[in-house]
Amino acid sequence: MSDIENREPDEGQEEEIERIPAMQHLLDNPFLLLFIGIAMPTVFYIVWGIMEIISIPMAQ
Repeated sequence: MSDIENREPDEGQEEEIERIPAMQHLLDNPFLLLFIGIAMPTVFYIVWGIMEIISIPMAQ
């Protein structure tokens, strides 16, 4: 490694704080991904089931 990479910032220089993107926060959290992976299919299947029940014609 070169000296430039290992140098500490001078007293007059401020460290740049790098913003972490929201999508990276989402993808770095395995429990949130697990919740989304279980919740989203559940919601879609419930909505699909309700649509199927509503589309059944009434018996006369």
